[in-house]
Amino acid sequence: MATRPAAPIFVCDACGGQAPKWQGQCPHCAAWNTLAERSLPPPAGAGLRSRPAAVPQGLGEGLAEALERLHTGQSELDRVLGGGIVKGSVSLLGGDPGIGKSTLLLQVAAHAAGACPVLYASGEESVPQISLRARRLTLGAERLEVIAERDLETVIARAGERKAELLVVDSIQTMQSGSVPGSAGAVSQLRECTAELVRFAKSSGTAVVIVGHVTKEGAIAGPRLLEHLVDTVLYFESEVSSRYRVVRATKNRFGPAGELGFFAMSETGLKEVRNPAAIFLARAPEPSAGSIVTVTRDGGRPLLIELQALVDRMVFGAPRRIAQGLDANRLAMLLAVLHRHGGFSLQEHDVFVNVVGGIEINETAWDLPVVLALVSSLKDRPLDRSLIAFGEVGLTGEVRPVAYGEERLREAHKQGFKRAIVPRDNAPRRPLGGLEVVAVARVTDALAALT
Repeated sequence: MATRPAAPIFVCDACGGQAPKWQGQCPHCAAWNTLAERSLPPPAGAGLRSRPAAVPQGLGEGLAEALERLHTGQSELDRVLGGGIVKGSVSLLGGDPGIGKSTLLLQVAAHAAGACPVLYASGEESVPQISLRARRLTLGAERLEVIAERDLETVIARAGERKAELLVVDSIQTMQSGSVPGSAGAVSQLRECTAELVRFAKSSGTAVVIVGHVTKEGAIAGPRLLEHLVDTVLYFESEVSSRYRVVRATKNRFGPAGELGFFAMSETGLKEVRNPAAIFLARAPEPSAGSIVTVTRDGGRPLLIELQALVDRMVFGAPRRIAQGLDANRLAMLLAVLHRHGGFSLQEHDVFVNVVGGIEINETAWDLPVVLALVSSLKDRPLDRSLIAFGEVGLTGEVRPVAYGEERLREAHKQGFKRAIVPRDNAPRRPLGGLEVVAVARVTDALAALT
């Protein structure tokens, strides 16, 4: 009996969705003219017998090799990675165009090339262009091997021939694999190219770092599957017109997730910030009403942030409640607590709260300092410049403790602050010489401590 020919399948080049027949518009992502006929994939289990069987190993075998890490030459980046780049791992670095991804990785590749073979594969720049950039950054990259190639099989073959211990791919959206149809940057190409790099890294022990472009929403372009395939996902963050760059680990199989690394962009590339706790602490020379400093935690390290509050009498309409870098709904809750338990009514005032430096605070330790800053702005009385505060405020007017209270106080003391208003349960066990700690249990106690 003759076998029936397999029915064709149509795959979307934009999202990878499948359809049984051709249509002008993809039923999955609504993109136009992106469906193309593809051959059916081999049945499940096909080809498994031809592959070499994996040999079981004990967890203790190869542990010493796994503990060896490649140092990047940047202690901040090593901190984010958990101590360096793990051999055989795959890391994905994303960020906005021009933020410094290629600059940072070229610095890392040039440093690593002094100790081991490194291959830098670029699909966006030629070798002379990369050489000009390395000269501008004053990098000693004579031993760094660079290849301008978009064919992934060629890149992997060159890395295998050179026995590279580090492979940098800039960027994954420019790479193309001959094993799947479609142009570079298509979803099917992104998936297969990333999967091939993962297989190469695990089989050869070569550490692979991939550069990924981001979408308008700030996520790495392509399916979320890319982030699931790799071992580490790093994001470059920066405020507009700011010279500072922040690298955040959103996923890390070999270290803590959420860790931060701080850099400053200079003429010779990205430089580490020596005092990251105070990079956002640039206050006016004269004390101002409504300004206060708090200690927040982001990525496992304390940061000193200036909070500013402005209370202005409403002219017409409904009062405005605007918060930049903070939760506006929580600000409205604090205004109600301040009215009910503090005796300060702001129902006829516009309220503006801002986090200096353009960052966002995602914890509740900013409650107490914002309350103090609001009262300071309302009374037009500047707060002491050596004052610092943190703590969570409850609906019943109590001041609740926050995590890592003593660590926050030690950082404030290190930065030269003399007085701190903190929750009672965050009072240090031992006094810190030169830092007066005022422990409060309620909002009224904190307001009384200002006088």
